[in-house]
Amino acid sequence: MNTADTPAKKPITIKFQRAALFGYVGLLILLPVWMYCIPPLNGNTSLASIFAPIIPLLLPLRGIIKDNTYTYAWANFIVMLYFIHGLTMLWAAPDELIWVLLELIFASSMFIGCTYYARHRGQEQGLKIRKLKEELAEEKAANEHGK
Repeated sequence: MNTADTPAKKPITIKFQRAALFGYVGLLILLPVWMYCIPPLNGNTSLASIFAPIIPLLLPLRGIIKDNTYTYAWANFIVMLYFIHGLTMLWAAPDELIWVLLELIFASSMFIGCTYYARHRGQEQGLKIRKLKEELAEEKAANEHGK
């Protein structure tokens, strides 16, 4: 649905959004399956231990459904938890290599997709992050004008 307020997405923007969604949905599916299929070290598997790892992923769900550019940008902070977890597990649990590699692939896909989707879509919508240099210049001008 394109209106006068929302410009059409370019093909490159759509590709990055698909990469982000591939990683996001992949992590949402992988984590509970991984926690359920691989028995824990102490032998106990509770429902909370299966679904606790996906709770942080649910935070950006609403913004991703609504296609909010800012949500894609800040979702990178959340996906870094899974990337770090994957790198840690790569070293700590080499017997779970396939699961770890899947987590790293999905996390990397989501990170790259979210980063470049937010960048390209923000440019299409005319959004920009002000540079510190511009803010300092405006602040200095306001202070000098107020004196």
